[in-house]
This record gives sequence, C-alpha cells and structure tokens, in this order.
Amino acid sequence: MVSASTSLNNTLELVALSKHYSATSIAVDQIDLKVPTNHYCCLLGPSGCGKTSTLRMVAGHEVATSGDIILGGRNITNAGATARGTAMMFQSYALFPHLNSLDNVAFSLKMRGVGKAERHQRAAELLERVAMSQYAQRFPAELSGGQQQRIALARALIMQPRVLLLDEPLSALDPFLRIQMRAELRHWQKELGLTFIHVTHSQEEAMALADTMVVMNHGRIEQTGSPQQVFSQPSSEFVARFMGGHNILKSSAGLVAVRSDRINVSTEAPTGGQPQLRGTLIDIEYQGSFSLLSFAPESDSSEPVSVMLPEAQVSPAWTAGHTYYLQWTEADSHLLGPGLQARRSPIAA
Repeated sequence: MVSASTSLNNTLELVALSKHYSATSIAVDQIDLKVPTNHYCCLLGPSGCGKTSTLRMVAGHEVATSGDIILGGRNITNAGATARGTAMMFQSYALFPHLNSLDNVAFSLKMRGVGKAERHQRAAELLERVAMSQYAQRFPAELSGGQQQRIALARALIMQPRVLLLDEPLSALDPFLRIQMRAELRHWQKELGLTFIHVTHSQEEAMALADTMVVMNHGRIEQTGSPQQVFSQPSSEFVARFMGGHNILKSSAGLVAVRSDRINVSTEAPTGGQPQLRGTLIDIEYQGSFSLLSFAPESDSSEPVSVMLPEAQVSPAWTAGHTYYLQWTEADSHLLGPGLQARRSPIAA
C-alpha cells in the first residue's frame, strides 16, 4: 500500500537532458532541473514548448537523445519504463472500457503475475484511499470525469511509484470540477508523500498546485521558482506575458514589468516622483469584485496598459475617451532580463 514517507529519497534530477526528433526538430534542449523529494512540480508553457516530451522521457516512453535522468541517486536514463520507479497518469485517463474499476486498478498487477485475490485486495485498498470503493464494479462509461480520474490515480499508484507523472490530468474536466480535483490532487500528493511532476498549459492550475513552477519555452527552461516568485518576479518578457497580469513598459533602466493590480488611477497628476504615465481610458470591464481597465498610453508604446482595481475604487465618473494618470511605485517595477531567446544560439524550427 502506498503511504507517505519522508525518509525515502524521491529527488528527481534532469542533467543536460535533450530530445531531438531530427537535426532540425529539437523538442527539449539541454535542460537542467532538480525536483526535491515529496515536491509538487508543474511544467508550464505553451503548446510545443517541450514539457510533454520532458515528462515522457522521465517516464521512459521517449528515449533521451542526450543527458541524464536521476531518481533518488540512481541513473534511470536507459532503464525500462517499468523499472524506473515512476508511474504516469494520462490526459485521457486511458481506462480499459471492458474492465470495471477494480480490475482497471489491478491490471498492472495482473500483468506481473500477481494472484487474483492479492491484486483485488490491493486494488480495493487504493479505491478506498481515493473514495471510490462504492464504484468498484462500475465500468468507465458509468463514471463521471472526476470519478474516472480517481480510478486512473489509483491505477497509477498500484505499483507504488516514487514519482507520479501527470500529463494535463485536469484538461478534460469542466471548470467547476477542475477546481475541485486540483484541490484533491494537492491533498493526495501531501498524504502519499510522493514527488509529483504535473504538465499543464494553465497558469492558474500551476499556481494553485505547485511548490515549484518550471516555465518552458522552445525546449528550454525560462524560469524556475515558487508560484509567487514566477508571477511577481518574471525573469523575462516571455515569462511576464505568458503568466499574464503584467504590463510591459519601457523605462530609463530598460524593459520592466508592472503588475496590473499595482497601478493606481487618478484624474490629477500625482506628486512624489514615482513612475507614472498618462493614458486615455479605452474600456472598463466589470468582473465582479474587481474591474479591469484598459488605457491607451501617451507614449511610444503601442500596447494598451491594463489596470485591475477593486470595484469600490472605480469611480462612476470615469469615462472612455478621457485622459487619466497612472502611477505605481519603483518597487513594483520589475526589471526584465533578456530571456532565453537572447541567450541561446538559434535552433531551426
């Protein structure tokens, strides 16, 4: 039975790991990453950034072109998928439609020659762990999306992996269930004491789940850090734009990111020497407890500036087409680095 353990070394290290499909098609380009034991790590980025290829190499479903994969101090780069100490939970859940929940969970044990009584006992224990005991005799078509996910999780855990790999496991769920299930994933990760590596393209999902976020772009890692670090201190223009909620502005120091919720709006020119600009109000979008305001800046920037304000701070007198003053503090101007595009040699697409 899988149980939490703080003594087992489940640290995962990727060392100069690469995946080339051809001389001009490079999915993953010499990435280095260390995920500590019992950590929840989210690989985040747009489609084609290399996150799924990275996950599949860790799982043993793709052969690494170069580099090393080390789990708990053991090099598993060339080990077979079943000998790595990892298990994968697929986006589609990949449940067998002709097997009931109990037999779906027990299937891996059957393939390894474990007797029926023992494998059913172990599967039943895991079904209880994920609150699915009452559905043991149901088939996948008789289960909701959230219930299917629980069965897929139990099946992944039956072989007692040290690292659980999740390939966009929430993408097929409706928004309400997605929020519910991500809370359950976080709970299970803490309770089981496993290292989770979770691939997603959702910034919100990664921020809600991760101890560590890894933002990828064109096969390389742009930034690694806690959700708070990555969102509040983006390392590059790419990260700031991908994470959202930032304005990219020019300053005397260079390119800076200013969070939309750190900008104040006034009808009069502020004093005090803090950064500011004038802008024409384009639109106000009411979004419940806050409103999102868009301004056309009176500067060389062609991009609108977005401001997120609590609803109580939005004046009913503010009108589209009028000019207002936007101000923020120096501390809220985060200087952006060059990003990997400026640091790397070109790679053909």
